[in-house]
Amino acid sequence: MNGEPTPTGTASGSPDGGRFAPAAGAPRTPAGRTSPEALLQALAGDHPERLVHVHEVAARAAVHADWPEWVDPSLLGSLLASGIEHPWSHQVEVAQHAHAGRHVVVSTGTASGKSLGYHLPILSDLVAGASAPNGRGATALYLSPTKALAADQLSRIDALALPAVRPATYDGDTPTDERRWIRDHANLVLTNPDLLHHSLLPGHERWSSFLRALRYVVVDECHVYKGVFGSHLAAVLRRLRRVAARYRSTPTFVFASATVADPEEHASRLLGMPVAPVTVDGSPRASMTFALWEPPLLVDETGQPKRVSTITETGELLAGCVREQVQTVAFARSRAGVEVVARIARERVATSDEGRVAAYRGGFLPEERRELERSLRSKELLGLAATNALELGVDVSGLDAVLLAGWPGTLSSLWQQAGRAGRSGERSLAVLVAADDPLDTFVVHHPEAIFGRGIEATVVDPDNPHVLAPHLAAAAAELPVTEADVEVFGPQTRALLDVLVARGILKKRPRGWFWGREDRPADHLSLRGAGEPVRIVETRTGRVVGTVDDAAAHSQVHTGAVHLHQGQTWVVTELDLDDHAAFAVRGDPGWTTQAQSVSDFQIVHEVEHEAWGPLRCSFGHVTVRHQVTSFLRRLPGGEVLGEHPLDLPPRSLATKAVWWTMPVDELAAVGVPEDGIPGAAHAAEHAAIGMLPLFATADRWDIGGVSTALHPDTGLPTILIYDGHPGGAGFAERGYRRVRAWLGATREAIASCECATGCPSCIQSPKCGNGNEPLDKQGAIALLDLTLRCAGPGPTV
Repeated sequence: MNGEPTPTGTASGSPDGGRFAPAAGAPRTPAGRTSPEALLQALAGDHPERLVHVHEVAARAAVHADWPEWVDPSLLGSLLASGIEHPWSHQVEVAQHAHAGRHVVVSTGTASGKSLGYHLPILSDLVAGASAPNGRGATALYLSPTKALAADQLSRIDALALPAVRPATYDGDTPTDERRWIRDHANLVLTNPDLLHHSLLPGHERWSSFLRALRYVVVDECHVYKGVFGSHLAAVLRRLRRVAARYRSTPTFVFASATVADPEEHASRLLGMPVAPVTVDGSPRASMTFALWEPPLLVDETGQPKRVSTITETGELLAGCVREQVQTVAFARSRAGVEVVARIARERVATSDEGRVAAYRGGFLPEERRELERSLRSKELLGLAATNALELGVDVSGLDAVLLAGWPGTLSSLWQQAGRAGRSGERSLAVLVAADDPLDTFVVHHPEAIFGRGIEATVVDPDNPHVLAPHLAAAAAELPVTEADVEVFGPQTRALLDVLVARGILKKRPRGWFWGREDRPADHLSLRGAGEPVRIVETRTGRVVGTVDDAAAHSQVHTGAVHLHQGQTWVVTELDLDDHAAFAVRGDPGWTTQAQSVSDFQIVHEVEHEAWGPLRCSFGHVTVRHQVTSFLRRLPGGEVLGEHPLDLPPRSLATKAVWWTMPVDELAAVGVPEDGIPGAAHAAEHAAIGMLPLFATADRWDIGGVSTALHPDTGLPTILIYDGHPGGAGFAERGYRRVRAWLGATREAIASCECATGCPSCIQSPKCGNGNEPLDKQGAIALLDLTLRCAGPGPTV
């Protein structure tokens, strides 16, 4: 990274030197692979202090079961020929549930062969249905969150070579001339929720033959559907159930996930119907060595503490693995991060190995993705930097190691990514490289936060009115909504229908509620964000090069913003809010931009609270007002070139939040004077936002916060943490339920940080609208000590 200090002892330009030089005589496994212990020794080299903790994940033995008697003989023959002699116990349990028409969710470990469990009944029924007059006596729909996963499933099914099974992927990459054939002839369609929402359901008449025979719907990687995205999927599945019933089909739903805390509850909330759980994993698993790694904290040229970037450190670790001939995937959060990790790794390996390192991310053409996956399977690639496009189930066997560039957001994602290694039955290595963030700092020094805990509970609210209302409009455009549909969509339905009628969006008739406009409601609703997405339009050609969520547009694509999209730099020349378009020109001006903003909030309704002596902690409904007022231009080294005002309207967000209040005199008694409250509260708010993902299935960017030295609604200093989605997403409520553990971890993350006055590892935030001013590290510790002392141990659970 430009301007980043090089840690002492790192041979930054030499592919053969530095701390990543292979350990002499490093022991190898019987198969000739470098053992996890030897690899860690080679990576740490002369700086073992970066290796904070090593944990051994125990091996697991296999539990086999007999093939169900109803499995089609041709399918069974193909499976036996492929080397699968006996299924594992959980695969047969899933198959029996689905074959009997019972909705089911399977939640077992990564690489546990969940897909075979639903392939057995689906493919058997598709083969049997081939004897129908139209060759489609049965059809199935497979939904995945990524195109890569759907393509991987297709390759597995194609490999079985069953002539009666006609599978096809149907997504944004599918050519127009193939779409008609798929609608008319395919009996297994692999797609994603977005296409179901935007195309299949609104155009269900064209899919009538397929829908009439629909027998199974698979929802893969269902742990991804949480928060607002999960609420969207819940509404889409209810719309699918309703449209399928129009064609007299009642499909069986199969949910699959490697990691979800309460799979039965989660899948049932997504579907709106009871779902049977399968959770006992019968697959074998070799042991895994899991290491926690912290880049060093250095002092930059201005004397400020600066930790080596997790991206830089991960790139060097990836290079070290490649030099050891250890096939490794390094996961980074962003597309840009992936490209940088791959570039650093290529720079650090021998010239002969440069071509064996690549990047894998969204935005690639389909043929590029397939070629990378093929090269990884064939071992032509040794090092791959990837986004979570590769996290979600792509079957790549034989990976030796996985690197995680920073906390991936949830424990669920952490184990999902780590599980990409060891899929061939050999021992494997996973390394979490801490980012410069309070949560990362905390977990690498508190391994029990990872290894001593179960997966987080997944939050889904199917009744979120901000999500459900536009889906009711979309449903009415597909088929008129009737009284019977109230039971399908839930108790909020009737009130929301009345609101849609009052706004002129729907029309009430004796036979139900009708869509009465010329446009399609699905075109104005994105499943991956609230509101209509803002298009990024190339000024010269009018070509749409990408989109950003409506909620993020003011801060990411304001006029003058430098915006990174698919590795390319764009400068926004105009943001047209009425047209939901940001016009941009391609080019790198040599600086970055950072939006500056002001926020405040109004307490609408306190749902519940706890009295903590003189303090009070509450949960309820709030309205957060946020306005982007200007932006800074910064050079790569961080120097500010200037601040430029913006004329953007304020935005209001009706959501849910957790907040707590503290009297001024109580704060003064613990060493936080009145003029020090803004900095102490602001620092505690930042750190609390950073730590909440450890206690709720949230990402830092799903959460917002506001702190104030005197709030008009409470009359006291107040810190508020809120869900960054309309109507709430369940994250703040989860924080309220575990507030003592959450704030205790927050306090410890600040106090244990090595810096003197505050840094990105503890109280500075990458998304602060006030430029991280004011912040008071010691004041935040005192404030949180007061809070925790007054809160006490809490009720016994």
